[in-house]
Amino acid sequence: MELNRTTTVLLEEVERVKPVRVVFDSLSELRMLAETALRYRRQILQMKQFFAGRKCTVLLLDDRSAGAKDLQIESIAHGVLCLNIASPEYGVARRQLYIQKIRGVQFHGGNHDLILKKGGVVVFPRLIAAEHHTKFARESFGSGVAELDTLLGGGLDRGTSTMFMGPPGTGKSTLATQFAFAAAQRGEKVLLFIFDETLGTLLTRSRKLGIDIEPAMKQGLIEVRQIDAAEISPGELAYEIRCAVDLGHTRMVIIDSINGYLNAMPEERYLSLQLHELLAFLNQQGVITIMVLAQQGLIGSLNAAVDLSYLADTVILWRYFEARGSLRQALSVVKKRSGNHERTIREIKVDKGGIHVGKPLKDFQGVLTGVPSFDRAAEHINDEDTPLT
Repeated sequence: MELNRTTTVLLEEVERVKPVRVVFDSLSELRMLAETALRYRRQILQMKQFFAGRKCTVLLLDDRSAGAKDLQIESIAHGVLCLNIASPEYGVARRQLYIQKIRGVQFHGGNHDLILKKGGVVVFPRLIAAEHHTKFARESFGSGVAELDTLLGGGLDRGTSTMFMGPPGTGKSTLATQFAFAAAQRGEKVLLFIFDETLGTLLTRSRKLGIDIEPAMKQGLIEVRQIDAAEISPGELAYEIRCAVDLGHTRMVIIDSINGYLNAMPEERYLSLQLHELLAFLNQQGVITIMVLAQQGLIGSLNAAVDLSYLADTVILWRYFEARGSLRQALSVVKKRSGNHERTIREIKVDKGGIHVGKPLKDFQGVLTGVPSFDRAAEHINDEDTPLT
């Protein structure tokens, strides 16, 4: 009796208002009034017949209090959208939308990240690289450091991704900033995500090294976004990058670092799939992508939190090595899919004058191990205060 009376009142109100959208929040109340599954299903069918032919969209909210196996209402509805929430051990809760079915409409499957914020719900559609192709001129992009461009075989190629790998403190972030600075000088837009340092630290360090990017930031050529890994989802980050490329005409994207991006992942096994799709999208848009990956350790054998070198088109490797009682840095290009490159190891030095890359260390053995052996050290290893030549 209570169910029939309640349903009658509801439908009479619909007849009076003639709405274009009706929301039932929630079905658990109707299920409780129905008492039996058969009566509940008959009531839902009656409501479906009542709304058939009316120009009205009906939204039914169900908290699945009857269990996940209660599929009666899902078989009746034209569309089923599932909302899930997961609470990691640390950080903000991760919400996702999954479209189970929509009759007569092609939709994107899989989980789509979403957030709740002031103004409503924001959904970040899962990125599908195969749907985005753009024609662009394939050319090399120089860093502004002649020796480094020689090592790279002319520079980085458009539509490719590059990974800077090495221990902390070797100059990976500084070189990434140098590429951003060179792009801004050519009037191209750069999007830089920083996970591991603050914006103030980045600007101070760059200014002291002669790579002042603050004027370019004021002109809108370089946009720096400081990311809190505990407060952002990978889907939201990928959506921001896509909007920057499609709407903001960004030509270079820098992620510093992948270690911070890894911490934003709820489950590590999906990192390579997310990055593969993101890099494929950027490559097809002619964007230069630079990723910084900090390895664990300083000297000798180093390990990475995750092996993603196979995803990058170009891999630049950094190493510390000992020489004449001081600690030096060396770099080499170990991989470049888009063209030829120099297969040597060069010393790199970062000081207030910027980035300096020396000549190939031809007479040294074991530089990548950290303790090289050599015959004529004075000719190839310079004093600490001497510029590299």
